[in-house]
Order: sequence, then structure tokens, then C-alpha cells
Amino acid sequence: MDFIVDIGAVQVLLVAVMFLSVMVEVKTGGLGVGVLLGLVAAGVFWGSHYTRGLVEFYHIAVFLAGVLMIIVEILLPTVGLLAGLGVAAMLYSIVLALGGDIGALAALGIALLISIAAFMLIVSRLPSSRLWNKVVLHDSSRSERGFISAEDHSELVGKVGEVITELRPSGTVRIDGSPVDVVSEGAFIKKGTQVVVLSVSGSRVVVRPV
Repeated sequence: MDFIVDIGAVQVLLVAVMFLSVMVEVKTGGLGVGVLLGLVAAGVFWGSHYTRGLVEFYHIAVFLAGVLMIIVEILLPTVGLLAGLGVAAMLYSIVLALGGDIGALAALGIALLISIAAFMLIVSRLPSSRLWNKVVLHDSSRSERGFISAEDHSELVGKVGEVITELRPSGTVRIDGSPVDVVSEGAFIKKGTQVVVLSVSGSRVVVRPV
């Protein structure tokens, strides 16, 4: 892990804090917690690099443009395009600041993993913003809300019907005056045969001759 020594563990942690601040701000939606956290980390990171002559003002400007795009996305949620461009701009500027080589990419990946782990630890304690609710699925299709994956035919068990299309082994049977798609136990059953419903599993209705 020589690249971490070369870049500096403190620099990696500062980048992780910046990533964490973006995640927190997206989750909270403008409470300022993420902004304050990110400003401190970004100020130390870019300030130390600039005073040592490791970056140019152009790199800082690209980073600030990315931050601005993310803030606009949070305040005026669109389709996520601005947020995506903002994150890309931030990543690009940080990679250049860290050296622009494979070591910089590795350090960036480690920082991202650290920030995600920290975010997952605190996510349940943070309020949700409109943007967060837009990108994260909270709802589910439950039967009590009227969503069903297949029609329930359990009430047909034990009932007798007439085959109206040959079962090879699947076909249609008329039960209580209504057509029902069924499957035989495996044997061919000709049209007009009386059958009884043996079992129902989801939409699969199994029958056999009476």
C-alpha cells in the first residue's frame, strides 16, 4: 500500500469526509450539516495542496463547479443530470490533485469505501430529502394494498368441471360456468371429460378425471 504512504492517509481521509458530506447533504436535503462538514474538509484539502503548489486554481474551480451543480440539484431536483455531472467534476479534480495516476485512483476508491461505510452507519438517523426519496425505493407492492402477483384460485380445490379444450396436459376447464386454465396430472384428457381440481399453487391449477 505504498501509494497511501505517498499520497498521505490524512489526504485520503479528507477526501472520504468530502464524499460523506455530499451523501449527508443529499439525504438531509439542505439542512447544512453536509455542507459544513464538506467545507471544512475541502478547505483543508485544497488549501494544503494549493499552498504547496501541487494544484492550480483550475482544479479548485472544477471542484467548486461540481459542488455548485450538486447544490442546484438538491434545491431544484431534476432528473439527476446535474448531480451526476457535479460528482464527475469533483472526482476529476480530486484525482488530478492526488497525482492523476493509478495511485490516485486507488486512494479515491479507498476514500469512497470509507465514506460509504460511515454513511451506512448514520443513514438511519438522518431525515430524508426530496432528492433522496426520489432516488431510493421506499415503497413495495403488497397484497394488502391491492397488488397481487397471480390470481388466487384456492377456492377451486375439490370442485368438478368439464374440459372444454383438450388437456395436453394444459388446457381449459369450465368450473361453475367460468373457464379456468388448468394442467392435468400428466395424462392426456379429452374434451368433455369431467375433472376434479386436486390442488392450486399460485396460478397453477392441477386436475384429474373424476
